[in-house]
Amino acid sequence: MSHANVSVFVPHIGCPHQCSFCNQRSISGQQSAPTPAQVRAVCEQALRERRTQLEDTQLAFFGGSFTAIERGYMVSLLEAVQPYLGEGGFSGIRISTRPDAIGEEILELLKHYGVNAIELGIQSMKDRVLAANHRGHTAQDTVRAARLIRQTGIEFGAQMMTGLYQSSVQDDRETAQEIADLHPATVRIYPTIVLTGTQLAEQFDRGDYLPPSLEESTALCAELLLFFERQGIRVIRLGLHAQESLQQGMVAGPYHPAFRELCEARLYRENALEQMQTFAPGIPLDLWVGEGCSTKMAGQHRCNLIELGQRNPLKIRTRAGLHPFEVLVTEATKHRLQP
Repeated sequence: MSHANVSVFVPHIGCPHQCSFCNQRSISGQQSAPTPAQVRAVCEQALRERRTQLEDTQLAFFGGSFTAIERGYMVSLLEAVQPYLGEGGFSGIRISTRPDAIGEEILELLKHYGVNAIELGIQSMKDRVLAANHRGHTAQDTVRAARLIRQTGIEFGAQMMTGLYQSSVQDDRETAQEIADLHPATVRIYPTIVLTGTQLAEQFDRGDYLPPSLEESTALCAELLLFFERQGIRVIRLGLHAQESLQQGMVAGPYHPAFRELCEARLYRENALEQMQTFAPGIPLDLWVGEGCSTKMAGQHRCNLIELGQRNPLKIRTRAGLHPFEVLVTEATKHRLQP
């Protein structure tokens, strides 16, 4: 299933907790709750702007606590979408919610209204990390919710955070493994950002919390990206969505508007450099990557070519059949043909 979304943000009016890192106004740029009329207007606008059928697009209710909001309000939002589902409309509804806000009854209700994908805000599979960040749920809540979602036949997606307060790199690696063991179809990975008005900002100001650097976060998230992709789990978001409200509300943390591109470029650079070691410096080389991957190999602002090119003259070439992040290094074609 494609993961194109038309998104409606539902603020955490249903969330009974205040997580240490959470300031949804900064993250979303939105504070007020949408009305059913506004949801219908979003759907109408999507139909007008796309000028084509939306069969590969879902209407997404994001915000992280959709099934915890007041039931009548939740149903009114779902009902607002109904005329826009099916032939010529959206392929279904996607929601994000908390692991402790999932049960058999609510899942049947969601399925009835056309919800075909549920993303759980797991964040960590370490109970001590969840408690330290006031998440209000446990790892076992996640295991139970994931099982119920899959049993209902709804697509299960997972969201995790790296660099949380009292979480280590090894904790994040183990969280990724435990999430993979739950067999999600998709994963979103969010490095922790310190936002104004949060407990985490207070801890940062006191010196109790130091977020990972951009370099450290890129290294870990590149590793996790490769791990999930090799498990057959699609990483559909890596880093927070770039927007002005987020940048204005950020105190510290490994934020970059093109964070995923940094991670992908790192994987290509590392794979290329490993193979380049078998060639003497100065020999012109070809870097072969899959079709459509040349830009990722070059890196943002061609940073990979600049760095690697200091050792050997390089040219990027494409070849069918190479997997994502796979690089094949050979002597440059013209160089090999010289007598």
